[in-house]
Amino acid sequence: MRTATTTSVVPALSAAARHAAHPDAGSPANPPHPCHACGHDETVLADRSDGVVVRHGAAVAKAHAPGTDPAAHRARLCVAAHPLLAGILLPPLTAATQHLAGRPVTAWPYGTPVDPDRPDDAPWEAAATLLARLHAVTPAVLAPLSVPPMRGPLKAAQALSRMRAAGRHPAAADVERAWAGLPAWARDEAPAPAGGSLCHGDLHLGQLVRHPVADGPWLLIDVDDLGLGDAAWDLARPAAWYAAGLLSPGEWLRFLGAYRAAGGPAVPPDGDPWPRLDAAARALTVQTAALAVAKSAEQGRELDEVEETMIETCARIATLPTELAAGPSS
Repeated sequence: MRTATTTSVVPALSAAARHAAHPDAGSPANPPHPCHACGHDETVLADRSDGVVVRHGAAVAKAHAPGTDPAAHRARLCVAAHPLLAGILLPPLTAATQHLAGRPVTAWPYGTPVDPDRPDDAPWEAAATLLARLHAVTPAVLAPLSVPPMRGPLKAAQALSRMRAAGRHPAAADVERAWAGLPAWARDEAPAPAGGSLCHGDLHLGQLVRHPVADGPWLLIDVDDLGLGDAAWDLARPAAWYAAGLLSPGEWLRFLGAYRAAGGPAVPPDGDPWPRLDAAARALTVQTAALAVAKSAEQGRELDEVEETMIETCARIATLPTELAAGPSS
């Protein structure tokens, strides 16, 4: 659902996207529709409070979340533009940042996203390999950049806050019990004990695009949560889905196997990965469930089947003294 906050930036963001696609064409007060340079109009790809994205031809412009930390944001853009990250992260068209209604605005090449209607073609191996390569980048080689902390635990804590603010809900108690069982670092109350790896911070299949379009290599996008932290966090969402039964054993093994084959440091090269993934996978389960409860309460609707599964998983893991079960319960 659009809100006045997000929708109000779309016209100006559309102009920014057009300028990014055609930087030599100037910025006319009344640009022609469709565009004389390429024949395209602008397309709104996302319109949320935490990010508005508009495409024009070969470029997209993004208005980031209000309240984005300026210094951390600049550092993340510089990481994405760094030559050592070439072939891993999609680089911005420029590391410079504009501002629109108090929100930072960036410009990026357009890439072909994962097709949600072709789940059998999901690029699990590519995602895992990119993560392994990202995690292998030694932060010291990025000097003098000061890389900020990865924002994954902060986003989990924000999900709990949103759930609590949404009002009473019968499923909230299970989410709260699972949250209480997490270590302090996973609740963003202490530094991560295994901090130091360069992490994406919000890995899911929507964070991959092919560039150049349409059959270029897969690259990671969206550096809003990128930073230093526990590399296990980047594997945690697929791990949580697998533990909940939402990701098949075959897909999970493809992902985990590709990560290990690429030398990823988040888990041991063989043996049981769950001692390393347990806390982060629990945290992503709770985050997903909390957002589901919040949306259910905000929209006055029942939980759907997938959301119910995540709530049930919260209830289950809240009873486990240590690791998540190594996969879906039989």
